[in-house]
Amino acid sequence: MSSEPIRVLIAEDEALIRLDLKEMLEEEGYTVVAEVGDGQQAVDRATELRPDLVILDIQMPVLDGLSAAEQIASARIAPVIVLTAFSQRELVERARDAGAMAYLVKPFSKNDLVPAIEVARGRFAEMTALDGEVRTLEERLETRKVVEQAKGKLMADQGLSEAEAFRWIQRTAMNERTSMKALAQRILQPQAAADPTAGG
Repeated sequence: MSSEPIRVLIAEDEALIRLDLKEMLEEEGYTVVAEVGDGQQAVDRATELRPDLVILDIQMPVLDGLSAAEQIASARIAPVIVLTAFSQRELVERARDAGAMAYLVKPFSKNDLVPAIEVARGRFAEMTALDGEVRTLEERLETRKVVEQAKGKLMADQGLSEAEAFRWIQRTAMNERTSMKALAQRILQPQAAADPTAGG
């Protein structure tokens, strides 16, 4: 872990779960900068404090966790992890569409929490990097989709991890002075060089 502790905001309306979560995070060396009980407070405090990570329960009063996640994610304040009490596919899908970077199904343990945080922070860093290239929301979604597919292809063909595949795309695009989207489209073309990592 870096010397700077990661600052986390927790939004959960059940005090007991909030307490558990805070303890787990602090045991792992994270700093909890705020704890709130509803979605609107989560958005307000996140905007004000600019934490490194926001953990939101999906079902909360005033403003539900999905709407809060959407606002926090679209403002690019911090990566969002959503907590859900039931593993419902459509909620998880909606959370992803809302901009959540990872999700946890309750009850979860510390062993689930830390990897989810790593995933969320990694994906958020990728998105921020991609956003630097694009201007409109439509373009952003399109770019993200193509880069996701190219990452998947590199992972399958080269046995890379998700993070390695993204870094490869990022680095190669920079070296070739092209956009990540253009490079991703090239990777996805079947007649592209048999081995995209050759000579790189």
